[in-house]
Amino acid sequence: EAGRRVQEELRRPATRLERIQRGGSLEGTDLAAIDRTDELGLEDHANPRTAPAAPTDRALPVAIFEEEKVRVESGRWWDHPKVNLLRRTLDADRDGHPELVRYVDAETGHLFRQEEDRNYDGVTDAWSDYRSGVVVARVLDSNDDGNPDVWERYHGTRMTVREIDRDDDGVRDAFYRYEGGSLIEERHDADNDGRVDLRIVYADRRRIRDEEDQDKDGRMDTWRSYVVTDGVELVSRIERDKKGRGFADTFETFGAQDGVAVLLKREEDVNGDGEVDIISHYENGKLVRREIANPDLVPL
Repeated sequence: EAGRRVQEELRRPATRLERIQRGGSLEGTDLAAIDRTDELGLEDHANPRTAPAAPTDRALPVAIFEEEKVRVESGRWWDHPKVNLLRRTLDADRDGHPELVRYVDAETGHLFRQEEDRNYDGVTDAWSDYRSGVVVARVLDSNDDGNPDVWERYHGTRMTVREIDRDDDGVRDAFYRYEGGSLIEERHDADNDGRVDLRIVYADRRRIRDEEDQDKDGRMDTWRSYVVTDGVELVSRIERDKKGRGFADTFETFGAQDGVAVLLKREEDVNGDGEVDIISHYENGKLVRREIANPDLVPL
């Protein structure tokens, strides 16, 4: 009974990151909903463009742990020197598989490292490193298959980096970077070839541009810029490398209409000389006028 109570005390609600779909792009986020949750002070729970808070550790009495002195060689877990630690182990149900192991600096009393079995299946699935008692890095096995698939770094009270192996093949394929408490960049390798094929850049929790390798040949071929109109994130310009020459040759300009982006103008460099050869004008999504600099470049 005592063991059950300790386990219940250790359990905590799923964090926001554990509720968000693993590795999903944030490009479809509803900005209006984000603004409403910010006003309510709920950004840590509902705004995926806010840097997640660093995990907090439950204060537990030392008496419930088994304790032993250990000497850990330098660099065992990170670039630390040789250190004397207290290894505190909690096996509440006495099944031989500890739910929590804490390594504490014997001199300062600061937490040095922590290993957890978060779902109590007998297998460790979270490893956290600390500096001066403050968490700086964490590795997770989020799907409980025995292999780490999430890597996180923290500074102060907020996450700075999160990397994910979405398909559990041992290769990281989604990358998130935060500064000043906000997401500033996400990158994705959708086809698992080891090369990023989508990069999204944010400012003030708003997407401002992205670039994508749509044909997956290892080179970016589409560049998009965005504006926020009436709280809605809309594409304002798209540049494309349609002929695979390594530079943009088609340029599209968009405007806002009834809350959606509509094409206004398309400019094309047909022969790749850096000069626009064709300008097409649109109204309500339909071509209304075309300007051709060199008719020889346009087949009839």
